[in-house]
Amino acid sequence: MLRSAIIEVVKYQGSPDVFAWRFPDTALGTWTQLIVNASQEAILFKGGHVYDMFGPGRHTLSTANIPILNGLLNLPFHGRSPFTAEVWFINKQHTLDIKWGTPTPIQLKDPKHGIVIPVRAFGQFGITVEETKPFMTKLVGTLPTFDSQDVINFFRGMYLTKVRATISKYITEKEISVLEINAHLLDLSDDLKESIDAKLRDEYGIRVLNFFVNDMNIPENDASVVQLKSALAKHAEMALKGFDRGGVTGQGMADLSQHIQTKRTKKCQACHHVMEEAVRFCGSCGHDTQGIRTKKEEATIVCTCGHRYRETYKFCPECGVKTPHVKACISCHEAIDDHAKFCHHCGISQLATTAQASKYCANCLAEVSLDAKFCMSCGVANFKI
Repeated sequence: MLRSAIIEVVKYQGSPDVFAWRFPDTALGTWTQLIVNASQEAILFKGGHVYDMFGPGRHTLSTANIPILNGLLNLPFHGRSPFTAEVWFINKQHTLDIKWGTPTPIQLKDPKHGIVIPVRAFGQFGITVEETKPFMTKLVGTLPTFDSQDVINFFRGMYLTKVRATISKYITEKEISVLEINAHLLDLSDDLKESIDAKLRDEYGIRVLNFFVNDMNIPENDASVVQLKSALAKHAEMALKGFDRGGVTGQGMADLSQHIQTKRTKKCQACHHVMEEAVRFCGSCGHDTQGIRTKKEEATIVCTCGHRYRETYKFCPECGVKTPHVKACISCHEAIDDHAKFCHHCGISQLATTAQASKYCANCLAEVSLDAKFCMSCGVANFKI
């Protein structure tokens, strides 16, 4: 009766996508034949302890092949002894098509636009069992089987954390938008593979063969995404019409050309700025185009943005900054701040009267009159106070 209950042959009967499969019967004997297929490894368990591991081939479970059985077998059965133990088959072939994905969007702060954007990521990875003992003792435990779905369930939290951390670090260091991340999937895949492999190999004996991020997408109906895309669309529209900060381009140039052709225009004699023919003063440099007053005769202001305009303007026509309180320089008559002690055009001190003011040649340091254009000693035109 006992003899007939003993399993004669133990071999793998699981599906091909299983990493670890336990033979359903534990009644074994020292005459039981263990058959291990190629790319497999069999391991003998009893009471949570590993007896032995077997590579591909046919093995007889005898005390000669498994010395530890000598201390466990007490009853002889005509030279054959029955015993109970678990036989596990470990699939060590490369599995390359395990799918992964984020069940809910991960929140990433876009470093280029400064808003939090939800992102979904999808891909696949491949693994192989490299070290059987840590894989069995730390991961499989008492489960009857362990397949690719179990791998996904066990490691979902870990790889999602790695995905979030790796992408956040990458876009921050590279200063790229989340909207541009699909152009960098290959680099991200390499970084994730290295990070996840180190974790699984050291703790569970699993080697990560590859880890691919195949796609990353953004929920179109999310409020932050709608806001960002609307802003980018407006920016693109302005750039197309020529109102971008880089200057007039594209359709904007065509619109400007048409505008110039429909109205009579002229160029400023001083700075060559194009303006309507009826306009008297140049909006760029303040020059009187009708010749009634010259540029030197009318004080001008140099804005903080570098643009030059008439002192009668209340705001800079280039950047919109409010015009400061100004006065005319006692020497060159250019407009300067009314609190300025020196003219930023000619460098003359504003504290002295016209009669008292004097300047010095930058070349020979000779004192010259305030209205002198050249040094009487050396002929150089550069002066300083």
